[in-house]
Amino acid sequence: MGCCSSASSAAQSSKREWKPLEDRSCTDIPWLLLFILFCIGMGFICGFSVATGAAARLVSGYDSYGNICGQKNAKLEAIPNSGMDHTHRKYVFFLDPCNLDLINRKIKSVALCVAACPRQELKTLSDVQKFAEINGSALCSYNLKPSEYTTSSKASVLCPKLPVPASAPIPFFHRCAPVNISCYAKFAEALITFVSDNSVLHRLISGVMTSKEIILGLCLLSLVLSMILMVIIRYISRILVWILTILLILGSLGGTGVLWWLYAKQRKSPKETVIPEQLQVAEDNLRALLIYAISATVFTVILFLIMLVMRKRVALTIALFHVAGKVFIHLPLLVFQPFWTFFALVLFWVYWIMTLLFLGTTGSAVQNDQGFVEFRVSGPLQYMWWYHVVGLIWISEFILACQQMTVAGAVVTYYFTRDKRNLPFTPILASVNRLIRYHLGTVAKGSFIITLVKIPRMILMYIHSQLKGKENACARCVLKSCICCLWCLEKCLNYLNQNAYTATAINSTNFCTSAKDAFVILVENALRVAAINTVGDFMLFLGKVLIVCSTGLAGIMLLNYQQDYTVWVLPLIIVCLFAFLVAHCFLSIYEMVVDVLFLCFAIDTKYNDGSPGREFYMDKVLMEFVENSRKAMKEAGKGGVADARELKPMASGASSA
Repeated sequence: MGCCSSASSAAQSSKREWKPLEDRSCTDIPWLLLFILFCIGMGFICGFSVATGAAARLVSGYDSYGNICGQKNAKLEAIPNSGMDHTHRKYVFFLDPCNLDLINRKIKSVALCVAACPRQELKTLSDVQKFAEINGSALCSYNLKPSEYTTSSKASVLCPKLPVPASAPIPFFHRCAPVNISCYAKFAEALITFVSDNSVLHRLISGVMTSKEIILGLCLLSLVLSMILMVIIRYISRILVWILTILLILGSLGGTGVLWWLYAKQRKSPKETVIPEQLQVAEDNLRALLIYAISATVFTVILFLIMLVMRKRVALTIALFHVAGKVFIHLPLLVFQPFWTFFALVLFWVYWIMTLLFLGTTGSAVQNDQGFVEFRVSGPLQYMWWYHVVGLIWISEFILACQQMTVAGAVVTYYFTRDKRNLPFTPILASVNRLIRYHLGTVAKGSFIITLVKIPRMILMYIHSQLKGKENACARCVLKSCICCLWCLEKCLNYLNQNAYTATAINSTNFCTSAKDAFVILVENALRVAAINTVGDFMLFLGKVLIVCSTGLAGIMLLNYQQDYTVWVLPLIIVCLFAFLVAHCFLSIYEMVVDVLFLCFAIDTKYNDGSPGREFYMDKVLMEFVENSRKAMKEAGKGGVADARELKPMASGASSA
């Protein structure tokens, strides 16, 4: 009976008809409750950190003996110099602020509470003593009186390292920080491990600082170009593909030609009267130009090969872009969706970082080997760090999944509304309302699955970084293979999740049912996915490349006539990375709309045939697009069996519709 009933339910499931936007019910409620409990646990970690005094220690700061600056303190057992009254000593001063522990990421220095930070450099102990007498701020250890600064033999140990750099309090955190950050150069050089020559590092940093106005202007240019491209996508989508293709070909050829021209020009320029430092800078720039020119040439050749392979399918993407452009005309608020998502992520990340800082100063006071106080959490609570890290991944993925569900819900509302004049006033807000009322559990479950894949990959990446240079070739190969497999699995799950959210937005089914239905639809339309989805994503990628190339070319031209900078590498890399991120934020929404439209269309063609009561929802342009795609693939495959099976003719009602 069990088998019969399961077979019967499977048959009913296969015959189940989709009813877009008709019946709404809450999905994956247990997962929503689990996510709420998890968020309560995150709140408990923050509350525990604040309740145990971590917030006061973080904001006001504390000295090496456990005393919080700016208030009276209770005596700590067996710890000298604890329990002091620091009501008038509101700032934390480090005797050696530039002595950094790169491994544990903290300052290896004695910390004291002082009344004021030294605003000017103090070169001798007499200057330190004079500062204490004038400002009432003793910069030496509590055991040493100001009158003994110049006479005591222990002054070299108990007083700050000379010269004492000029410092100012950090806003809101009451720490005396050196005004001149040059003492942190060692820390910066240790972080930039790929630079072995300090002079190269200094030239890189000098190049960034000298050309900061150009960098800012180029970043603004990338933002403007992205906005212009979105306007083009919205209003002239029919010719967008050809515009992108032609501009990209011309841009790649022009950029490569300009790079080789600049390289040849600088190579032939005279160098007899150049001083040695300028000669080194010129050689660095010449070498950078050669690398850029070779890279641009290789990129251009690869681009031409790709365009040659995709030439028969480029024209078929025009109709899909046209339909997606209609979506943005009816739903203009979709363009601003990345801003709200980014804003939500920033708010959460700020909360997460603040709680992390609280955790760093929470716990009970413990005396370390040097006799100073550290705050440590013991017992099961010491594993709160891991819980907090998992929360970072899960909640971040949850916010991104909410964006996917919101966009999917809005596009589904557009697609399955026959009369576009009857669309809700704000489909985006209607989609958000459905998400909050019915589908938060589905989003929580989908984001948790991504978290389960991300955590092992991050652990393996951490192990690989810790064992770098120690493991053998076999272990290194296994680790990299596992990391690569997990990355591929994560990308596949991300794509399946996005389609599952679309299926949930259409028919209000739970995550597993939606993922299964979406997977079946994608498998049944495998070649259509390749012809429509992949080509569309590729053209959007070309749009991103166009923005990066345009911004990078403008950067090369501007930096070429900027004579005060030193090395091009870092400024140009910063500009290109920012341009790609901006373009990705804008065009990823368009890419998401294309994916949702395709799944809606596939479901429409599967469950409707154009007969009365089962009319198509699709746009005529989209029907023509798939029909042309089917014909083009049949011609390319000469009517092969595989093509006939995958690209079966549409229902007779499609043409009449």
